[in-house]
Amino acid sequence: MWVLCLVSFFADFSGEMVYPILPLFLTGTLGAPATAVGIVEGVAEGTANLTKLFAGNWSDRAGARKPFVVAGYALAAVGKLIVGLSFAWPFALAGRTFDRFGKGVRGAPRDALLAEFAGEHDRGRIFGLHRSMDTAGAVVGPLVGLVILHFADDRLRLAILAAVVPGVLAVLVLRALPERSPEAVAANVRARHLPRQFWLLLAVTTLFMAGNSSDAFLILRAKSLGLSATLVVLAYVVYNVVYAALSYPAGSLSDRVPRGWLLGAGYVVFAAVYAGFALAGSGAVAWPLFATYGAYIAFTDGVSKAFVGDLVPREARGTAMGIFQGVAGGAALVASVGAGVLWDTVGHAAPFAVGAVLALAAAILLAVLSAAGALRRPLPAA
Repeated sequence: MWVLCLVSFFADFSGEMVYPILPLFLTGTLGAPATAVGIVEGVAEGTANLTKLFAGNWSDRAGARKPFVVAGYALAAVGKLIVGLSFAWPFALAGRTFDRFGKGVRGAPRDALLAEFAGEHDRGRIFGLHRSMDTAGAVVGPLVGLVILHFADDRLRLAILAAVVPGVLAVLVLRALPERSPEAVAANVRARHLPRQFWLLLAVTTLFMAGNSSDAFLILRAKSLGLSATLVVLAYVVYNVVYAALSYPAGSLSDRVPRGWLLGAGYVVFAAVYAGFALAGSGAVAWPLFATYGAYIAFTDGVSKAFVGDLVPREARGTAMGIFQGVAGGAALVASVGAGVLWDTVGHAAPFAVGAVLALAAAILLAVLSAAGALRRPLPAA
């Protein structure tokens, strides 16, 4: 479990060095049009979401998770190297697609491993610790990137190439990961075998994610409210600091109270943050809103994965994690496209107003299902 936490720290360190500066690299260094930025991110995220749908099931059928986890992190490192060496945006597209394909390959098998290593009464704590370590990397990455951007020549390219180093370290640390979980067995699992409770949770999550657009819109909104580019990155770091600090306590709390209630509370916090961004009139309010946004994700990200681990049998966890992440990611991609349209045609506040409404609707639905006992575990967790 600690191995996976350390791996995620290095991987997010690597990824968050690249994420905030990639649009600048594409449009500035490579001279790509804005349309190309949309194509690169759309293809990359679409690849990740599609791969997630299948990777978990592949690991269930293989009866071993480690090969998928290693391959996923290795592909991500190779992808960043290709992006850093690119001299035209189609090559950057190829590199970014490699990177996101790796993310899709590793995500569900890794989370299934975490669920298997955890016991019934500490699954939330384990996922919370993992998210905390992962997000600590997301704090360090942008800060190191800012240092490189300040001191180096051809700084955007150098920052992306430097991100390969922690990516490779993530792969090297995986040598210490056991080949498989203690009880792993090959299983021919199909989606129809998953319990009804899982599909109800997925339906609620999809409703919520339909209004959860890319964090890029939070960054754009903060910029439109008057924050400089450096202050926007620092506000994003504040969000990650709060996320990292609260993930472990939130995960531990979810082992003692119903996860559905905690997840619903996170949705309400999200709605409040999005309403705040919709109504904001100055850049000063972006700071507390970003901090509160970190609290929302701490109470939902790891908790929702632990919830999936509760609701499905051990032999189906890879399949369930893959479907859950793939469908939720697809909904978020649709939300981002819709947010872009609303941003351009209605106004900067519109995407946030829609997101707040959908989050409240999902919180209410989750509360109703939880109160009715519709999300109780169908069988004892392995």
